[in-house]
Amino acid sequence: MPMGGYRKAKDLPATIPVFPLDGALLLPGGLLPLQIFEPRYLNMIDDAMAGDRIIGMIQTSGAGDRARPGLARIGCAGRITSYSETGDGKYLIALTGLCRFAVVDEIAAPKPYRQVHADFAPFEADLVDADPDETFDRTPFLALLRRYLEGRGLGVEWDVVKAAPEPALINSLSMALPFAPVEKQALLEAPDLSGRRGVLTALLEIDGAFGADEDDEPRPLQ
Repeated sequence: MPMGGYRKAKDLPATIPVFPLDGALLLPGGLLPLQIFEPRYLNMIDDAMAGDRIIGMIQTSGAGDRARPGLARIGCAGRITSYSETGDGKYLIALTGLCRFAVVDEIAAPKPYRQVHADFAPFEADLVDADPDETFDRTPFLALLRRYLEGRGLGVEWDVVKAAPEPALINSLSMALPFAPVEKQALLEAPDLSGRRGVLTALLEIDGAFGADEDDEPRPLQ
């Protein structure tokens, strides 16, 4: 089934607003809740709601300055599928991931928020639901996941985890687990579901071998 009704990369807008937010990962088919309160991003959501409802989630690259950091080369576009306003002027939205994109260049536009020319063509396969890998062995993967979660004082609903289809399982864990921004970017840039599962497995193995940092506070997994 086409993702969000979009069938081809050319169906997506060539110019999109972007929301730079380190540590936040959106993947195709994933759902990312956000609370918007900065005026420039309230403006961005207003404009998106008046148009195609598409914005791009992206991390920073470490270049540039604090006021305008450089953007990572790859992000993921999502469509606003839930929207509400609070009494104190905030927006509560949910983005459903559509397709990853490469940043061609940033646009100098008279907007308070940032916009880019986005190339979706290299990631057109994102627009089709990923097929599960019949060779995926959950038993060792779930053992790694359990060790990771227990080491960080995190919990999940194991019945849900065990029953989830592989694409939903891998993508939801990639988005929700508290990995560092550079690790989130590696999960985003994995070529496909199988590659992402490989990166996720490696991160769980590394964490299990070295343990959580002493500064990490136990917290519930959202």
